[in-house]
Amino acid sequence: MPSFDVVSEIDMQEMRNAVDQVGREIANRFDFKDTNSSIKLDDKAMTIVLETSSEDRMIALRQVLEEKLVKRSVSLKTLDFGDVEEASGARARLRISLRAGIASDMAKKINVHIKDLKVKGVQSSTQGDQVRVTGKKRDDLQAIIASLKEAELDLPLQFQNFRD
Repeated sequence: MPSFDVVSEIDMQEMRNAVDQVGREIANRFDFKDTNSSIKLDDKAMTIVLETSSEDRMIALRQVLEEKLVKRSVSLKTLDFGDVEEASGARARLRISLRAGIASDMAKKINVHIKDLKVKGVQSSTQGDQVRVTGKKRDDLQAIIASLKEAELDLPLQFQNFRD
């Protein structure tokens, strides 16, 4: 019976590369001179911390990060921006959480979306942080994938392990 898995993963190597590029760019750009701007990626805590001298520099730093992530094909939906907070020395800090995996409430939304399509012989089930979709026909599963790509879900989805 054909099946595939719906997952939400982050390519951490591309994320590291993008953060490194931002670090090099803020070291070289004229508008970031003397602002002591920095960017740090914590792989274990799945966070990025941006720190700079003012809120307007924070907006520019965030924009540079978003540009580098888009160039490296990392979805911006993986980023969960916090509030800009004041740090010591009249500085601004922004914590960005990285979202990976499908939470149980989002898995329920995906399952409901698949059931609402009313495709005969297609079933979906939650397995940890992924959703397994099985069906009788390959074409039905491809239609499900197309529908999930078009759906306005606040999570980047990848489709893996497509088997006949």
